[in-house]
Amino acid sequence: MLTSITEGILCCLTGKTANVVLPVESSDAGPADGFEFVEVKPGRVLRVRHILPERQATSGSQQEQGVSIHCKRKITVYRNGQLVIENLGDVLHSEILQCQNGDVEQCSTVEVELADYSTAPSSPDPKPAPPLPDSDQQRPAPPPRRRRRKPKRTVLIDSERRITSCKGTHSDVALFFIHGVGGSLDIWGRQLDFFSRLGYEVVAPDLAGHGASTAPQIAAAYTFYALAEDLRAIFKRYARKRNILIGHSYGVSFCTFLAHEYPEQVHKVVMINGGGPTALEPSLCSIFQLPSCILHCLSPCLAWSFLKAGFARQGAKEKQLLKEGNAFNVSPFVLRAMMSGQYWPEGDEVYHAELTVPILLVHGLYDKFVPMEEDQRMAEILLFAFLKVIEEGSHMVMMECPDTVNTLLHEFFLWEPDISASKADQTAMIDATVAPTVATEGTTEETTGTPKANKPLNK
Repeated sequence: MLTSITEGILCCLTGKTANVVLPVESSDAGPADGFEFVEVKPGRVLRVRHILPERQATSGSQQEQGVSIHCKRKITVYRNGQLVIENLGDVLHSEILQCQNGDVEQCSTVEVELADYSTAPSSPDPKPAPPLPDSDQQRPAPPPRRRRRKPKRTVLIDSERRITSCKGTHSDVALFFIHGVGGSLDIWGRQLDFFSRLGYEVVAPDLAGHGASTAPQIAAAYTFYALAEDLRAIFKRYARKRNILIGHSYGVSFCTFLAHEYPEQVHKVVMINGGGPTALEPSLCSIFQLPSCILHCLSPCLAWSFLKAGFARQGAKEKQLLKEGNAFNVSPFVLRAMMSGQYWPEGDEVYHAELTVPILLVHGLYDKFVPMEEDQRMAEILLFAFLKVIEEGSHMVMMECPDTVNTLLHEFFLWEPDISASKADQTAMIDATVAPTVATEGTTEETTGTPKANKPLNK
């Protein structure tokens, strides 16, 4: 603690910021260690762990099998702050963990309020309903319905997407792991080892200023768009025909960006504690807006706060995981620039609603950084989304519960919907002359602890 304060005082006197980018110890062992250095721009070098296991190539006919899904949506934004999503094509619902066949709901509508609705003009209040006569059997007046104005924006999605099972033996599949603020590729250690042993090609970069990547001393080098272009270069370098993106926290935004930019190449996406589908905007009233030298003095307190909020437990095991994962070990300048550069106005609800890629949402129940409601909102907006809650985990759930996370991810990679079987079942149920039964909609939610995909938020 005293050392950090002393270094912070020297930082203020000299006007310099400490650079905590770590060297790559394993890079001396040769290319077999899986670490590479990629120059995405002149003088801007990222460390990448790339593992390409030896495997036998499979025939193209085996890799091209899958199910074609009709993705058809009408997304309407009204001036009174309403967002109405009409699903006119196939909507999948499935238990990814058990790898059950997906069933189809031909038409559904999602109606939510935009995140910035508080700043949007509201519709005029409706006229109050006349009072009911005095009676013992009075019924309460129905709530007033919001009057819709003319659409401000309308987006139509009409495309076909083929969803296939992605196995480690398939040579056209690659997994990309993207960490968040203060992390490094080392936080994915258990996942990289697990999936590379299964035969998957895995790619995990260090963001600029993190891990062993270069750390430019310019704040503009850490904006969302600068980092997104870095990851675009990494993706174009290592991408295969079918790619799966796995992001954590801030890294989820980059996965969304790549999935939007390369819809034909991104096959599936995993979002771990990524938050809601809202546009990014840095907070002006944040501790990370303080000068870098002050943040350097407060670094021990920040590290302890991150440990307390990022892990469900704060024991010796969690401290060791934090150390091994090289998490929250960046310079105060990089940390301040990263938090101030989170400006991405395009990444709003409509941007996410346009995605047609199947997405698995993983949420740690004890996460103090991202509330459960944000991931639930994300599940409502996305077309093919499956939310899974890990009760023992927090924000760093992939480090706390690696086996559970690996199982969820692997089942999602192997998942392939069976549309024909579910449609046949629905036809048989319609033709059958039996008395109707009442199904409890919340049964699945109570069993799995997750909401059903595309269930309306506002009833």
